[in-house]
Amino acid sequence: METKAPAQIQIEVPGDLQATYANFAVINHGFNEIVIDFAHIVPNVPSTRVRQRIVLTPYHARLLYDALGANLANYEKRFGRIEAPSGGSHDLPKMGVDPGQVH
Repeated sequence: METKAPAQIQIEVPGDLQATYANFAVINHGFNEIVIDFAHIVPNVPSTRVRQRIVLTPYHARLLYDALGANLANYEKRFGRIEAPSGGSHDLPKMGVDPGQVH
């Protein structure tokens, strides 16, 4: 019995595509969907606005979760472990640019 290779999907990225920077996400779910709202929090500014909302099926959210895990593992192999702050979300790292980290 022959197994067919999966079909290749060509993905086009428009030249005028605008990237959205986010350093904050809120994730909610219902039975049929996972909703991720992305925002950019600015230091010393008490509010923000959702910049992008992504709605996924639970199945596709699982695929994204697995892909993020694999990519973070590859990133850490190359650049070193990403240290999460201890103590929860109240101990967030300082925002801003560390000149030693700019390449």
